[in-house]
Amino acid sequence: MAKIRVLLADDHKLVRAGIRALLQTVADVEIVAEAADGREALSLIAAHHPDLALMDITMPGLNGLDATARIGRTFPRTRVVILSMSADEDSVLKALRAGAVGYVVKTADPAELGLAVRAVARGERFLSSAVSEHVVAACLNRIDKERTSLERLTTRQREVLQLIAEGHTTKEIATKLEISPKTAEAYRAELMKALEIHDIASLTRYAIRTGLVSVDT
Repeated sequence: MAKIRVLLADDHKLVRAGIRALLQTVADVEIVAEAADGREALSLIAAHHPDLALMDITMPGLNGLDATARIGRTFPRTRVVILSMSADEDSVLKALRAGAVGYVVKTADPAELGLAVRAVARGERFLSSAVSEHVVAACLNRIDKERTSLERLTTRQREVLQLIAEGHTTKEIATKLEISPKTAEAYRAELMKALEIHDIASLTRYAIRTGLVSVDT
């Protein structure tokens, strides 16, 4: 039987090492690549075409949710399982709306990760046992309904927002996104208009409050 080819994306080396060690005990799973951020994950998916990506949410440069949305559009054969510390309704809902078909809480029993990988590889949806039944029901009911202000932003606007919140200058953002500084400035202006937020400090607080970046990013 062919092995399930997995890409692992997490910005913490020790976390990746632990997950890799765990999955190496699962006979039908093979880790084909590892990434430290969402942008690197996309590049490695293009190179290796894994069956499945295990994706952390909070990563520098390009977070796991926006990377998941891009994977769904560009590499639809690669299914995504989100790894997260949170089991609350909003976190699960954001992951499902981004296109993830699996959600595993990092505090779950280690055996659950293997179950998730196999279930998703079979074409099923998998939500961690740590996610309560009422949260699952609420998420499935809301998935195609109301969206938050963050979700209403375009993928590029969220990228720019994340980079601004991480402290990058307009020139640095332009370089990272391979666009001109003038275009980067235009995206920032659009972003501020869409959110009705008109200074960098407030944008940064918004990005932290909505979970786009963490305070230790």
